[in-house]
Amino acid sequence: MKKALAFALSLAMVLSMAGCGKKEKETEAPKATTTEAATEKTTSDDVYNVALVIAGTLGDKSFYDSANSGLVALKEELGDSFDFKVEQMGGGSADQVNWEPTLLDYCDTGDYDMIITGSWQMADALASAADLYPDQKFIYFDEAYDFEGNGDNGNIYNVLFKQNEVSFLAGAIAGLMTKDETIEGIDPSNNIISVLGGMEGVVINDFVVGYIQGALEVNPDVQVAVSYVGNFDDSAKGKDLSLAMYNSGSDVGFNVAGNAGNGLIEAAGETGKYAIGVDSDQAVTMSNYAANIPTSALKNVGNALYRAIKLDMEGSLSYGVVETLGFAEGGVELVKDAHYEEIVPESIRTTVEELQEKIANGEITVYSASTMSSEEIEELKASVAVQ
Repeated sequence: MKKALAFALSLAMVLSMAGCGKKEKETEAPKATTTEAATEKTTSDDVYNVALVIAGTLGDKSFYDSANSGLVALKEELGDSFDFKVEQMGGGSADQVNWEPTLLDYCDTGDYDMIITGSWQMADALASAADLYPDQKFIYFDEAYDFEGNGDNGNIYNVLFKQNEVSFLAGAIAGLMTKDETIEGIDPSNNIISVLGGMEGVVINDFVVGYIQGALEVNPDVQVAVSYVGNFDDSAKGKDLSLAMYNSGSDVGFNVAGNAGNGLIEAAGETGKYAIGVDSDQAVTMSNYAANIPTSALKNVGNALYRAIKLDMEGSLSYGVVETLGFAEGGVELVKDAHYEEIVPESIRTTVEELQEKIANGEITVYSASTMSSEEIEELKASVAVQ
């Protein structure tokens, strides 16, 4: 009966929300709570079972692949005492009606010690599941859960990432590269860089504002072209938008559009320009374009899930709280390997190290879309708009 009622409510909600964007609302986490769900396993055997339920698919070479990698690492480490399943529900508008019923199906089995889901698309489905199954433990990643508005659910651990910090470094690299005449393919006369977002919202704009601030820090004359695909899976549209930005003078682009952003990587290759990857080392995952990818900004979802599950297995994971992971916790990082050193001049790399240290010690406070108004975000973008 719980599932039937929830499905009916879910269907009505989806139909009423079709075409709507993400809610941009900042929430404050309550104090940690301890519940039966937070202290007891939901299965009786010795295997810790996890379900990763995603509103998308694996193979994005980005966000969801990173999440999956953390579970793969746990399986390799723990062997038969750990198991997991990934449910790929698809991220298109036609898939939305299945998101909540599928999540509730997993809860209803009682087979999983932990159910993991993430992104703003799953916020309402998770709220329903957490209420209907108070003894089921959940991890919710990459979007702030509204604990206060949803009744202070004590069975959810919510993890976010300081993507604005690593984006600041990406912006600094782009802002310095665009005026460096020693780098092949760069036109130092125009100071234009770009960023391709998926669907506009708080998390994606957190990338954007950090990127712009980092570029301005090292290049006050920089201009930044900003485009949004409107989704995270249309790589063809992502490529078209990126080609327009590169052909209008951008030397370096930044992919914050998931699978749609793979189109930006392809556009960089076709135009002989550069693209900074995201969420995974895209010089590896898209190796055909490695020469055009100096580095990638990593939001280490896999690291965060690995860490949270190990803490839960030890009985020390806190529920009913939001935790935000940055440089210090390994939640974000910039790829700095031999490939990075080959493409990015030493002078730029040195500046990047200095900037990261200033962010870490609080000398630089990075802008965040979560604390900026929509008007402030638009003003920042307008201040660097391509003339």
